[in-house]
Amino acid sequence: MAGTDLPTVEELRAEVEAFVDEHWSDTVTVRDWWRALADARLAMPQLPTPWGRGYDRERTRLVAGVLRDRDVLGPAGGIGTSLALPTILHCGTPEQIERFVPPLVDGTEGWCQLFSEPGAGSDLASLQTKAVRDGDEWVVTGQKVWTSTGQFADFGILIARTDADAPKHSGITFFLFPMRQAGVEIRPLVEMTGHAVFNEVFLDGARVPHSHVLGGLHDGWAVANTTLQHERAGIGGSDGSFSRAFPGSIAGHLDRPASAFLRTQRAVFGGGVGSGTLRRITDLARSAGRLGDPRVRDRLADLHTRVEVLRMTSVLAKANGSRTAVDGSLAKIAMTSAVHAARDLACELAGPAAQLGAADGPFDGWLAEFTLFSPAPGIYGGTDEIQRNIVGERGLGLPKEPGPDRDTPFKDLLVGTQR
Repeated sequence: MAGTDLPTVEELRAEVEAFVDEHWSDTVTVRDWWRALADARLAMPQLPTPWGRGYDRERTRLVAGVLRDRDVLGPAGGIGTSLALPTILHCGTPEQIERFVPPLVDGTEGWCQLFSEPGAGSDLASLQTKAVRDGDEWVVTGQKVWTSTGQFADFGILIARTDADAPKHSGITFFLFPMRQAGVEIRPLVEMTGHAVFNEVFLDGARVPHSHVLGGLHDGWAVANTTLQHERAGIGGSDGSFSRAFPGSIAGHLDRPASAFLRTQRAVFGGGVGSGTLRRITDLARSAGRLGDPRVRDRLADLHTRVEVLRMTSVLAKANGSRTAVDGSLAKIAMTSAVHAARDLACELAGPAAQLGAADGPFDGWLAEFTLFSPAPGIYGGTDEIQRNIVGERGLGLPKEPGPDRDTPFKDLLVGTQR
């Protein structure tokens, strides 16, 4: 959208307010609400037409802010819009974009990420899930783990080995994989938070059309790095808040009233940190009578600084997009540090009450949940150690860590079950 075509902030605010007045009610379903947002191109206004409005960062944030202030359900989110959609837009064919982007924007199809394996986490390129060509399809066999919301997904972004004679980074292909088929078994993993967000997924002769190869045969590592850059920037910019209305038909949320999900939208699940987290911790200090304590005020100021630096680093990473992996890695490292600082201060202020869940704990159990999940940001999306390697090698030009496996055919490596 040309700069002269952009509405003023006042015009846009009035438009979104009028949209909410017209389309929101206590009885509108998730499906109809998300469809209305998509039709108005307000679900993801930063996207180009025909799905969005090509808005800049200021106007995109304004749209989200009005929806939040009006206390209505946000647009469809999750793995689909944060990872699959930008990867498809960047690497997909026109046919793939036309097929997959619209149901991502309006939330009618849910997605998951099929990357990590029991023997391939930080060293993701050692993955052993294989795909073998069979006419116009690929037959996939292997195991994936830590698959967020896989139990609700219609599709998954899958990386699998398609050439074991090539070095480990070169023989990988990226697929847009249909989840609801024979040969796919999904087992939820209950975390110590009590939730089952993650899953392990077993693939035994599952099939994916060749037309669902994204980015070219054996070029999956480059495509996956595009996804990971978006993931790291997204983790760095997250405050842990998200809607518990899941996209797609599997979860059964689309035809329920959107208003039923408002309380869980306002809650915080997971380990992100942002302005909402800072407000909660400030309220804890006030209720504990320690808001005037110089030591506490110093730590609150430090946390505020961390949150602002994190926000700006994440904005920079998203603005740079796929041009550099360093900004996303820096944002993710900053997120880990901020989460740990917030956790330590909040637990000190709350005392033993920090252990209490839902009904009895601070902020309906938010602090207990936040504390239990706090180790995760330093692990998922690539550990902090991996992020520091990326910054050193790609940002500072330091030599890569020595490794004999860079030019060795994958079939000759002693990894996973090949040991």
